[in-house]
Amino acid sequence: MGPLPGFSRNTTAANQSISDSKSTIGSFDTLSDEELEAHLGVFRYGAFDLTDAVRPSYDLKVVPRQGFRHDAYKDPNGKTSIPVVMASASREKLFDLFIEMLDPLGEVVDVVLETSHHGNGGHSDLYREHIDMPVLKSILYDFEEMILNDGCTGIAVLNPSKQQEVQFDEHKMIIAYGEPLKAFEKILIQHDVYPDKDIRFITEAEHVHSSSDIFTRQFDQLQMRLGIEQDGRDQYA
Repeated sequence: MGPLPGFSRNTTAANQSISDSKSTIGSFDTLSDEELEAHLGVFRYGAFDLTDAVRPSYDLKVVPRQGFRHDAYKDPNGKTSIPVVMASASREKLFDLFIEMLDPLGEVVDVVLETSHHGNGGHSDLYREHIDMPVLKSILYDFEEMILNDGCTGIAVLNPSKQQEVQFDEHKMIIAYGEPLKAFEKILIQHDVYPDKDIRFITEAEHVHSSSDIFTRQFDQLQMRLGIEQDGRDQYA
């Protein structure tokens, strides 16, 4: 894995989005092209390997590492609090871990594709209801490279009857929502991803995403394979 041409400081929208932690001057802003290229070419931090999807800030306010911690998701109205487990894992085990984390959800699930390829300042959710888990896993494995390395693609798999969800977001973090969480924690530990109450994730500081036209086309193919119409409707609903 070498320098990543998909990262471009002067490109916004699909090819790059910078999330700045409430500062007007980010750590990328004063870099020369050579310094930026060198930083974006670094994927290994100790024993932790990043995918091509995202890179941390130049000042490394958050150094990527493996682990998980508990947190809570609060809805925008603040009326509902859902317990979550947030996890970060090294590239070599990340996709298989995500696939195994789906097992507690059951045999039939809903799936949501999350995309920020079209540069509207946020992401769009594309929904498919009622897909058999073995079918879903087979399709996801066919698109493993894109799902791992595209910083504009995320996936959420949920079982509404269990009120549980597993998300593999654009930063390539794995987030499990809804009690009980023990089954998800057990899977994480089996993959040597251990609890770390002090862990900070790449989302908690400035960072940069990467994508490409190839990944955009592959995302469209994944959307088609899952039976989701171009307008986001479930063609099987």
